[in-house]
Amino acid sequence: MKRIFPASVLFAFLAVMSTASRAADAPATNAPTPTLEQRVAGLEAYLANSDPTAPLKDKDGKIPTGLTTPSVGVPGPGANAWQMTSAALVLFMTLPGLALFYGGLVRKKNVLSVLAQCFFITGMVTILWYVCGYSLVFHSGKPFIGNLDFAFLKGVDSTPNTDYSYWVSQNVYSMYQLMFAIITPALIIGAIAERMKFAAICVFMTLWMFVVYFPQAHMIWGIDGFMNGVFNEHAGIHAIDFAGGTVVHMTSGWSALILCLILGKRIGFGEEPMPPLSMVLCMVGTGMLWVGWYGFNAGSAVGADVIAANAFTTTTLATAVASFVWPMAEWITRGKPSVLGFCSGAVAGLVVITPACGFVTPKGAMAIGVAAGLIPWFFCYKVKGWFGYDDALDTFGVHAIGGTLGAFMTGMLARTSANGNLKTFLVPQKFVTDSRFQPLVLEQIKAILVTLVLATVGTAIIAFVVKAVIGLRPSEEVEVAGLDLNEHGEEGYHAAGQ
Repeated sequence: MKRIFPASVLFAFLAVMSTASRAADAPATNAPTPTLEQRVAGLEAYLANSDPTAPLKDKDGKIPTGLTTPSVGVPGPGANAWQMTSAALVLFMTLPGLALFYGGLVRKKNVLSVLAQCFFITGMVTILWYVCGYSLVFHSGKPFIGNLDFAFLKGVDSTPNTDYSYWVSQNVYSMYQLMFAIITPALIIGAIAERMKFAAICVFMTLWMFVVYFPQAHMIWGIDGFMNGVFNEHAGIHAIDFAGGTVVHMTSGWSALILCLILGKRIGFGEEPMPPLSMVLCMVGTGMLWVGWYGFNAGSAVGADVIAANAFTTTTLATAVASFVWPMAEWITRGKPSVLGFCSGAVAGLVVITPACGFVTPKGAMAIGVAAGLIPWFFCYKVKGWFGYDDALDTFGVHAIGGTLGAFMTGMLARTSANGNLKTFLVPQKFVTDSRFQPLVLEQIKAILVTLVLATVGTAIIAFVVKAVIGLRPSEEVEVAGLDLNEHGEEGYHAAGQ
């Protein structure tokens, strides 16, 4: 059947790519000329977010010397626009979303400390990402870490890196992934809020990026990563994680638990009331997180395609359901549905759907929403009280438990109808059979265990080293007076008339 391609789209795209077309065609002497069908098929690949070189390949899978079209090696304007928008949305999650969410939950005397920590992490991680972080995560190298060929973003220009996208500029992709690297250590702040020295946080978070985040992100998302089950045929563990259930939420959440245990409880914890500064700020921050999360989840498709559309849909469903279920559970058990319950439920829904959003159907998303509203709630409501650990803002209960739950349920609910990329290596090796107890579940459990070991052991080592060198906690006097004035010389709020 003859392909039908809108002439207006073809001519508009060719006009945008005219310079690239001349550069591609000019050097060739006696080079083969691509057929009109090949040129159009290359442009159709842009609409499908697929390989523009595919129509040029011969029966042996090779491209004849000199044969090319204007679409090969050129970023797509729409794809870049969506990815830059998604990057901005993910940054919006940290600044100001997470900052306000956490800032609203701490006491008045510590609100600025949370904001300062979020800002510090944003700057510090950006510097590390430029120097070596992006290269260690996304350059091919070994199964557990990349190499330094992209150090200082060398060679990371507007040309797509086809390991990750045919249509998004690599510099845009690197900035998008930077935003994930920023928010991950920032999540840890929630468990240790109000009782860790700023200097200790600076050193701990810097070391944590090298010990935990960079290796974990490469193993899951690196093209030759040890746990990249979708695109690495030789992966040691054929796991899947669409937008960061293991990379972001499990690493930060389990690390947060270990760090808060090593730090110990806040002075007065369990003995005196510690009311949050402002539930209004917390709710505003939650709304910002939800909006920004569309860049987090749908943006992880790395293109405005059908997979992104599915991720957008499943993210909405799971989050809305969880934001409903959590306060309803409160209403049944405690007599009142709290605003904190609505906020916590929404964040839990976002967390649990994250690894699954691009792999599950809407039906699967609804099931995830119910689980996200009940299981993290139970850990925050009961388990935390049973064991008595001071997870100040429920980072462990929401992110560690939610991320682990999401990784597990992804194994149960991933379906080829939701994402054709699952057929690359997982389906031929029979890991995905579109059944509830498909072999992928075991691969997800393996990835969960590896992540747990890396996060907990890595965090414990770093924490004890930092504790031995500079100490982790401020003096008792500073902690009682508050971190804002003593560590930052400012107050977030002043009494009227002062």
